[in-house]
Amino acid sequence: MPAPLRVLVRLTVLLLAVSLVTFALVSASPIDPVQANVGQTAYLTMSPERRAALAERWGAGEGVLERWAAWLVDALHGDLGYSLRFNAPVVDVVAERLAGSALLLATAWLLSGALGLALGVLAGARRGSRLDRIVCGWCYLLSATPTFWLAMLALMVFSVWLGWFPVGFASAIGGTGAVSFAERLHHAALPALVLSLTGVANVALHTREKTLEVMEADYVRFARSRGESERSIVVRHGLRNLVLPALTLQCAQVSEIIGGSVLVEQVFSYPGLGQAAVTAGLGGDAPLLVGIALATALLVFAGNLAANLLYGVVDPRLRAGEVHHG
Repeated sequence: MPAPLRVLVRLTVLLLAVSLVTFALVSASPIDPVQANVGQTAYLTMSPERRAALAERWGAGEGVLERWAAWLVDALHGDLGYSLRFNAPVVDVVAERLAGSALLLATAWLLSGALGLALGVLAGARRGSRLDRIVCGWCYLLSATPTFWLAMLALMVFSVWLGWFPVGFASAIGGTGAVSFAERLHHAALPALVLSLTGVANVALHTREKTLEVMEADYVRFARSRGESERSIVVRHGLRNLVLPALTLQCAQVSEIIGGSVLVEQVFSYPGLGQAAVTAGLGGDAPLLVGIALATALLVFAGNLAANLLYGVVDPRLRAGEVHHG
């Protein structure tokens, strides 16, 4: 089977599995979508007929496979359903929220890669030094720190105490008119910085190990024998062999960035895809939750595909499928 066709088949199977599992999880949830969205007081005062009508509208009484099959037929015609929680088509809600998260996710992805690469190179080039121990210790600490706790700490220190950044949202509260890019960037800066820290540790530690390998290579020893400084060796000989592996790992970490955005957006009240997913989950809005799950699955699949292609560049045997074990 040709490689592009294999990729298409895998993507199709992934999207079908994600949609089915999402419907199953929503159906297994103890949350009553009718009661969650109309409120407990209004729910208790409703007539049984009104409750049944709302339950039918939310699809609460249908089986998992029946509901998924009906959704799949509509999805094949380009209709992903209607979000009763946001009172809009799912495609419109996902597109709007994804556009809101794009700046946050892209900034966090770039920051985590650049910071992880820089720290890894510095630590590897100065193996055993105090800087190396500090970087490794900081990376281990980041790996063990919950993202939501780090977000709340950053919000408390930099927004509440110091007042350097807004306390939340993607623009000023009550603002009218168009929002400038500078204002959006100001609101996204702190959440993006916190979100970027989730991927720094892996990139930094991986780059450190690669740097150690490069610094012990024969061509580096030859460069030292010619009198080149350590800085020149790292810049001229090291970076060209370290950037591509770090970028490959960074592409594979797209799922971690997206997963962390759910918690970060909740803490900072950032109106993105992650916050919409929480709203849909708590409200039992299955069509919207499926649409968000499919969008994130596409992003993760694209990241993994890019990582696999870069692996083929790093090691041509992987590209040709000729990797031998042993």
